Amino acid sequence: MERRVATEAAAAKVGVVVAVRGSVVDVRFDDALPPIHTLLRAGEGGRVAIEVLAQRDAQHVRGIALTPTQGLARGMPVQDTGGPLQAPVGKPILSRMLDVFGNTIDREPQLAGVHWRSVHRQPPPLVRRSTKSEVFETGIKAIDVLTPLERGGKAGLFGGAGVGKTVLLTEMIHNMIGHQEGVSIFCGIGERSREGEELYREMKAAGVLPHMVMIFAQMNEPPGARFRVGHAALTMAEYFRDDEHRDVLLLVDNIFRFIQAGSEVSGLMGQMPSRLGYQPTMGTELAALEERIANTDSGAITAIQAVYVPADDFTDPAAVHTFSHLSASIVLSRKRASEGLFPAIDPLQSSSKMVTPGIVGERHYTLAQAIRRTLAQYAELKDIIAMLGLEQLSPDDRKVVARARRLERFLTQPFFTTEQFTGLAGKLVSLKDALDGCERILGDEFKDLPESALYMIGAVDEAKAKVKAKPAAEAQPADEEAHAVDDA
Repeated sequence: MERRVATEAAAAKVGVVVAVRGSVVDVRFDDALPPIHTLLRAGEGGRVAIEVLAQRDAQHVRGIALTPTQGLARGMPVQDTGGPLQAPVGKPILSRMLDVFGNTIDREPQLAGVHWRSVHRQPPPLVRRSTKSEVFETGIKAIDVLTPLERGGKAGLFGGAGVGKTVLLTEMIHNMIGHQEGVSIFCGIGERSREGEELYREMKAAGVLPHMVMIFAQMNEPPGARFRVGHAALTMAEYFRDDEHRDVLLLVDNIFRFIQAGSEVSGLMGQMPSRLGYQPTMGTELAALEERIANTDSGAITAIQAVYVPADDFTDPAAVHTFSHLSASIVLSRKRASEGLFPAIDPLQSSSKMVTPGIVGERHYTLAQAIRRTLAQYAELKDIIAMLGLEQLSPDDRKVVARARRLERFLTQPFFTTEQFTGLAGKLVSLKDALDGCERILGDEFKDLPESALYMIGAVDEAKAKVKAKPAAEAQPADEEAHAVDDA
């Protein structure tokens, strides 16, 4: 099998381990120091991979291990491979599951006939970048109407633990991979191995694996591997964009774990932390990764990234730094999840730069603004309703509440990826159907239908069919249901 080019075998420089502290290894070279980012190999058969991160003096380098360092001791020889960490590129990587070194982890044969490229690459220059703005449809109503994604842009799914980031990401893969002509790359950074294994099985069953590459560094792996797996995934994405001129869908779960791995590496290297314990170089590390995701004249990399928000605090530096790189921010709310409104997208906190009349069109823009305004008015009225009851509101305010509650329920959607848990068949809703439904709800067309008729449906006409299917005795009158406003 072709492997890591001839540099590893040809490199003559050999150093000696002088210190091992967890994942940090100090190595002495008597002849010439290897440059920053050089990959070193130590241990039996070169099983311990070390990336040089600092040159301490004329003879010593300090590196971070990308593999466990058990068994490594002072005095052991260290081989300089003569080059940086490399990732495999080429058609043979399609349908495969890989680790950060390009080894296969899907119990299939190792890769053959691939080329190897350095994971450390520069972003494309500004002159090569495309400035065209185009909407990327997902088939999910709440996203397509209120926070449309940009083809070749970066979208973030923000939320704390357990609000549905991975479920929403998996649903997007399911919906988009079928229509997408290009290649999808899934990069798992520091997440559960269970999720990766389930995703692999789902993609195989859906028949989309031949157009997909999966690369993982799970939460049980050293911080060095988690810190570099994103760069390896981007190297593969750049190959398909630049060499094969194809559009690439890059899915990252979870970008916070990349920042967290950088923080661990920084602490191990002895750097003084900055705000809230994060590394002082967080901004540049994140930018070095994010700026490589770009549209060029040859193709586009569209990225959808899950972003864990520690303790639901959106002022956390990790969330703040990530926000600045995105063209669409989809914020998931624990409150909406507790009310059973899935996907639990908070329409008032989520935003997209695509919602302008020049990009989505005048009608879509006007409708999106009207929906946000209605939901914002309802949010303001909730305190009054909780204290005094719905009866104390003016007739106009009651209409606003009725519209907002019906909109909230219409913007829920049964997912294909959760069919086995909910028993509800998944729905894919076109942008036209989603906009029509919202427009008709704002026009009070469904004011006589119970709110529950609009919950977990696809196109809005399904609400009428749902009511007809229920026995008349079960149908709850709309005015009675309006009293059941959530105090929460």
